[in-house]
Amino acid sequence: QVQLVESGGGLVQPGGSLRLSCAASGSIDSVNLMGWYRQAPGKQREMVATITSLRGTIYGDSVKGRFTISRDNAKKTVYLQMNSLKPEDTAVYYCWLSQRGVNYWGQGTQVTVSS
Repeated sequence: QVQLVESGGGLVQPGGSLRLSCAASGSIDSVNLMGWYRQAPGKQREMVATITSLRGTIYGDSVKGRFTISRDNAKKTVYLQMNSLKPEDTAVYYCWLSQRGVNYWGQGTQVTVSS
């Protein structure tokens, strides 16, 4: 079993920053993918950032240059540093882990960017 617990969401003004954390527990393999997806009201889910066990990264076009994904393998935790936030970044952000062909999802955390 795998559990993903997210934290760090909240309300921030445009131009501000937030750091999301996702801690994995249970039977976590040493080789896996972790990342973040988001979904805004009325829009499709989109990939925000993905990171491999060896810290290779992929970013969605809308966040490239503003967001940074990282991971601490010893702590089994992935982070998303979000800078220069825009109102269009407002969404529910979901942590994701994939191992052995199985996908796992966190509960989601709300990020709201508004003045």
